[in-house]
Amino acid sequence: MKITSIETFQGAIPLHTPFKTALRTVTVAETIIVKLTCEDGTVGWGEAPPTHVITGDSLASIQYAIHSIFKPLLIGESLSARERLFEKMEKSIVRNTSAKAAIDMALYDSIAQQANMPLHRFLGGFHESLETDYTVSVNRPEVMAQDARKYINDGFSVLKIKVGKDEIAEDIRRIQAIREEAGSDILIRLDANQGWKAKEAVRAIRKMEDLGLHIELIEQPVKAHDFEGLKTVTKNTETPIMADESVFSPHDAKQILEMGAADLINIKLMKAGGIHQAIKIAKLAHIYGVECMVGSMIETKIGITAAAHFAASQSNVTRYDFDAPLMLTGDLANGGITYNGRVIELGNEAGLGIKAIDERYIVET
Repeated sequence: MKITSIETFQGAIPLHTPFKTALRTVTVAETIIVKLTCEDGTVGWGEAPPTHVITGDSLASIQYAIHSIFKPLLIGESLSARERLFEKMEKSIVRNTSAKAAIDMALYDSIAQQANMPLHRFLGGFHESLETDYTVSVNRPEVMAQDARKYINDGFSVLKIKVGKDEIAEDIRRIQAIREEAGSDILIRLDANQGWKAKEAVRAIRKMEDLGLHIELIEQPVKAHDFEGLKTVTKNTETPIMADESVFSPHDAKQILEMGAADLINIKLMKAGGIHQAIKIAKLAHIYGVECMVGSMIETKIGITAAAHFAASQSNVTRYDFDAPLMLTGDLANGGITYNGRVIELGNEAGLGIKAIDERYIVET
């Protein structure tokens, strides 16, 4: 079945409250939506949010890559030769991973629909539902503790705490306040978003261990390029360390795994360039006996649905960070995954199960 058209739409949805990390503050979720149509009328959906400080992608660069690079390559091509499509797309432009991810999602959505299977089953079918954590934005300790209590009262049992923006002593006060509020039964994982240096990260983590704060894992404590620093932290602390921004590609994952630089890997479709490359990262990690998380940027339900279907298909993906749609004031997608508190149901619809987009959130350009 041949591809006949590729369209894009720019969307924007305000967040309930600002999302704050060591790298940025987000108040509106901006995104590019891809609609890929095949000659039999099958429609596949994809998404690419601009995350300048992580992927380097902007709204303009995403649009350019899709319309000027990928669209001429893919129009008229058959979905039955999908390996060739993904290879052509990967070789056509370096980086631009978010734009690649949006097209990749739409391709996989269309392919799974033609196979008449939900995408997670088409890819492997390991899980039928998932449980997401909820992110506590970096703020004053007392505010973060109040936020943590709210999310716990809403039914979330795993909290992802943003740190790394200020002095480490302040981060420790934040975690102490949250742990005191949360009690001992709630899992707490930290995300420093590259905010620490290796030696200070080791000191901080050891201090948290001595204080008995019981941190499940710490994500990306050092700069993305500092593989040796990441290894130093991993080898000198007991708390599991997760690589996030350090791993964009299978090549990055291979290097991290060979070095033993991290205990876990966070795979994001916007970093990997889509499901096709994300599967390679997961399989590499599986060979090394390393578990993975699948996370996301600030995305709408379109991108998170694709990420959730990928995550549910892989046996060594054991952690899920899919709370972004819950932070938004509206739902851009008709269909896709459904939330029951912290539980995400993937459903039985073919492909991603997305039927349409809500025009109220589309921005005229």
